[in-house]
Amino acid sequence: MTTTPTRQRGRGHDPESVLHTAVTVFNERGYDGTSMEDLARALGMTKSAIYYHVPGKEQLLARALDRALDGLFTMIADPMATSGPAIARLEWVVRRSVSILVERLPYVTLLLRVRGNSATEQQALEWRRKFDRFVSHLVKEAAAEGHIRPDVDPALVTRLLFGTVNSITEWYQPSRGGSADELAEAILTIAFDGLRTR
Repeated sequence: MTTTPTRQRGRGHDPESVLHTAVTVFNERGYDGTSMEDLARALGMTKSAIYYHVPGKEQLLARALDRALDGLFTMIADPMATSGPAIARLEWVVRRSVSILVERLPYVTLLLRVRGNSATEQQALEWRRKFDRFVSHLVKEAAAEGHIRPDVDPALVTRLLFGTVNSITEWYQPSRGGSADELAEAILTIAFDGLRTR
């Protein structure tokens, strides 16, 4: 008896490979535009086989968003983000954010595309707001310490700075070269040369 190509593709899946494939499909079709049938087709397995690995689509989304958010919140708890001059901490946070984005590109891409249409997405958006507040506070501290121009609104600086960082998800392709360090260095040079007091 021969096995169908679909069944052959479905073999060997574990929770990690199911998650990785789901994130790819979510990014291609949008989370709301992806059905369990779409996921089953991409995985080469039946819908019932997916339920062996995960209770449902929203749990896959939650796991994927956790992968992105865990990186960010581990970073801002690091002593490099919590002690020392604010300008040095801010630079380190930007550098590490780029690194995390490149390391977890599909997961961060998905995080940046959530719109709050489910409880899981609303929770992720709240965590993103907490991260934004952390960065905005760093910018305020750096301005108060005299390292950043006081004439630029800290909330605006945060949006512009991380708008630049987050835009990497729209065009960056690892196969075309450009390391996380090179990307971070370019962003820091462009942004901080304009932000620093003279």
